[in-house]
This record gives sequence, C-alpha cells and structure tokens, in this order.
Amino acid sequence: MRIQRVLANNPGPYTGPGTNTWLLEDDGEVAVIDPGPVDPAHRDRILERVGGRISIGVLVTHTHPDHAPMANPLAAELGVPAFGYAPGPEFDPDLVLAERSGLTVGGSRIDVVHTPGHAEDHLCFRIADVLFTGDHIMGGSSVVVEDMGSYMASLEKLRGTGLTMLHPGHGEDIEDPDRVIDWYLAHRRQRHEEILEAIRSGAASTDDIVEVVYRDVDRALHPLAARSVRAHLRLLSEEGRIASAGPDLFALPTESI
Repeated sequence: MRIQRVLANNPGPYTGPGTNTWLLEDDGEVAVIDPGPVDPAHRDRILERVGGRISIGVLVTHTHPDHAPMANPLAAELGVPAFGYAPGPEFDPDLVLAERSGLTVGGSRIDVVHTPGHAEDHLCFRIADVLFTGDHIMGGSSVVVEDMGSYMASLEKLRGTGLTMLHPGHGEDIEDPDRVIDWYLAHRRQRHEEILEAIRSGAASTDDIVEVVYRDVDRALHPLAARSVRAHLRLLSEEGRIASAGPDLFALPTESI
C-alpha cells in the first residue's frame, strides 16, 4: 500500500495548512479520500497523482465544506462512485457507507469506522493498523465538537485497537495514536470541568464561558470554541450537573446552588 498526500489550497485559521487529500494505491488501483472544496488546480493535482491507475472511488469522511464538495464532480470525472455516510451540503453519496462497511483497493481492505461527534456523519477509514481520521483527530490541535458524548465514545472506540499511525484531515501525520487519543480524552475532560467551574463562578452564557475558559486562545477562534462549549453544556445537562433553559441559558441545579 502506497499513501500520498495532496494538500488543498485552502489554508486558514479553521483549516490549518489546508485539507489533506489522501490517495491510497495498491496493485495498480487507487482510492481518493476527502478531495476538499471545488478547486480546479487541486483537482488537476489529484488527477495527475492518480495517473493511469484504476480508480475505485472517492471517499468522504464527512460533509463539511472543506472536505466534501469536490467528491461528486471528481468521482464523475474518474467514472467511479462517491462514498459517504449521508448526503450533506454540496455532497450526495452514490454509495452509502456505515459502521463495518468495507471496500478494497488492490489487495488491501478499507474498513469503515463511524465516529460521530465532530459531525454526526463522520467516518474514519482504517487499513490494517493505519487510520485516516478526517476531523475526528487532527495534527497539532484539538477539534470542534458538535456532540460531546458521542465524540468521547468515538475516541474510546479507537483506543487500544492496535493503531500505529493516524493520517488526519489537517496537519501532519500522527505517530503513537493511543498517546494522542489519551491526550484528546484528557483535554476534553479538563475542559468539561473548567466549564462547570466557570458556571459555579458566575458565568451565565456561552460567551461568558468562552471568555473565561478560552481566554488564552486567539479570539478569532472563539466562535469555534463556542460550538464546543455548547456541546459540553449539552453533556453537562444530560449528566444532571447543570439545568438548561436553552442553548445559551443555563444554571446549576437548584440543589447545587
């Protein structure tokens, strides 16, 4: 199995250096993972790398606009299916993938792992001891989370499963996956308690919490931080540790005041 990265030209505060498009080649066949936004120059670089090999499909980890929009047009140009978990903005899978689905590239099997949390439709793709993580785990940073309970469970699902390398949707390759997964879990648990402590200290809105808990984070990233805070708040509410009256209105339960 040969793995190549083609970096999309969409750098920014939310995407880092840009989206990593991955090409997996084995026995003269190739699969493309996350072709990114529609960009003719990036498409041409991908097609150049595919070359004369037989393409088996275009795979999408999730339907966010920095990962999926070029999947359908690229798949059509290559004459292959686009694979994904579900339709989304600017993406509609020709073939739907779910937990324990699989497909082959040459003599290698790609196993599908459903990892909701960053997004409900998020998939990772595993070949032997290597995992393509999309935005579930990224190189050099934590990720924005929409559903914290699902996200933590998705991290635990991967932990201790014999992985030796992670190829993320943004950033550099990640060695020692279990160590990094442990850091992600510890980071989220720490944020969970920091958010609860901010509420105990008087924070009464998502913005209040962001100002306290993310005070050392670039303010340009505060809107993204607010999304993760809301995911923590929903989980705190589900745990009965706060009482919620809406997405941005909450307080400690009466017996805790």
